[in-house]
Amino acid sequence: MTDTIRIGLKENWKQFSILVIVNAFVGGMIGMERTIFPQFAELEFGVASKTAILSFITAFGITKAIANYFTGRLANKFGRKNLLLFGWIIAIPIPFILIYATSWSWVIFANMLLGVSQGLTWSSTVVMKIDLVGEKDRGFAMGLNEFAGYFAVGIVALLTGYIANTYGITPYPFYIGIFISIMGLILTAIWVKDTRVFAQKESVTDNTTQLENVFFETTLKNKTLSSVTQAGLVNNLNDGMIWGLLPIVLLSLNFDNANIGIITATYPTVWGIGQLFTGKMSDHYSKKAMLFWGMLLQGVAILFIPFSSEFYVLVCISAILGLGTALVYPTFLSTIAQATSPKQRAESIGTFRLWRDLGYAFGAIISGVTADLFGIEYAIFLIGGLTIISSLIIKFRMPEQIKVIKECIEIEEVQQVFQCKKKIQIIDVRTKEEYQQSHIPNALNISLQDLKNNISKLDPKVQYVIACGKGGGRSADGAKLLKEYGFNAMWLCGGTDKWINSI
Repeated sequence: MTDTIRIGLKENWKQFSILVIVNAFVGGMIGMERTIFPQFAELEFGVASKTAILSFITAFGITKAIANYFTGRLANKFGRKNLLLFGWIIAIPIPFILIYATSWSWVIFANMLLGVSQGLTWSSTVVMKIDLVGEKDRGFAMGLNEFAGYFAVGIVALLTGYIANTYGITPYPFYIGIFISIMGLILTAIWVKDTRVFAQKESVTDNTTQLENVFFETTLKNKTLSSVTQAGLVNNLNDGMIWGLLPIVLLSLNFDNANIGIITATYPTVWGIGQLFTGKMSDHYSKKAMLFWGMLLQGVAILFIPFSSEFYVLVCISAILGLGTALVYPTFLSTIAQATSPKQRAESIGTFRLWRDLGYAFGAIISGVTADLFGIEYAIFLIGGLTIISSLIIKFRMPEQIKVIKECIEIEEVQQVFQCKKKIQIIDVRTKEEYQQSHIPNALNISLQDLKNNISKLDPKVQYVIACGKGGGRSADGAKLLKEYGFNAMWLCGGTDKWINSI
């Protein structure tokens, strides 16, 4: 079946476009709460403590983080589309619970459901787009994905602010969520197709080094993955603070709901639109530099918030914060996709998104407690400082080279490919005499000296495994030669000797 699959953005633009639309609906569910929730908490339930108000973000962040991780772990087993459908089913009751909630506990429960739904839906669309496009346009694809999601966050946040200001804080703003959840489910059920087969096709020819322990290396050990992971956590830590505290700051400055909606919506809107450009940039420019400058820009923008009270100044700060976030968000995902093999990619992205979205919870708790004890200004200064520190970790820990190429292929991997009946051929580059003494069954004998003269006879659609006696000498030279002529070639770890001794 994989023989008929073609990987690429142009080749799969119809399915990719459907997933972009679906992710816009996913983002819209977040935008439903973005502007109005602090006021909703105080007016409807009398919740005034900063820590208590931000508890809804904590509930959302923890449940979304856990859902992200298990979506990554289970994507290969149950299928991306099935997890996406399940996420939409969970989303449908959320706006109804918020409309008819009789206590703050129901609001917390609704946000736990929202976290699970967002983890399942957003993670699935990310992995599916990465499956479809391949390595060449991965950054651009992530830019489109995140643009759709966060532009929708901004538009719906602006819309709910206007509706709340015109018709009241409830129930009308939540009617938008009812429409979004039902439409998202229908779109997914009818038009979205599962993409596991694309990942299986890419894994046949991929030569990225496998991770020993995906969770541990993504979290701590691998310098590239762990640097990206900590930045993702801090990014959402400051986003959690902006989500919860910025509307409170704006209310204290006597802005009405409409103006609060404009200021709070500017950040995700610039973030969303900016990713149309920054995603493509990450395909061509240094991912490390984009991550460093993006985090630094965010931190500086946050530090300016307590010194600002003018409407247009706050709009500009919100825009700068959105630009900084746009630089890093698609770059996070394209970096992880480049640094991992197709078989481990979904789990690594799930692990990254686990820690990244725990940032919502950490940000809400840290900023809420700090605001209650010392004041909102100190909470903002703390989060801004942590964001700048995160940029420095990127600067000094993350290596420039992201993809670690596996130079040789293990015997077990070759045997698995044979069992799957893929197009693969072992070439023994030793002399005829050495080959006759002992060789791997069905290996083609072309000595290293004769290999160049026989290249025209080789099929460019076949994966070649080059073997010699112990591996790494003549076989490495042979694999290098074939790669120079555009062939997919690797040398056999341990060589013919290890293969024969393993039988």
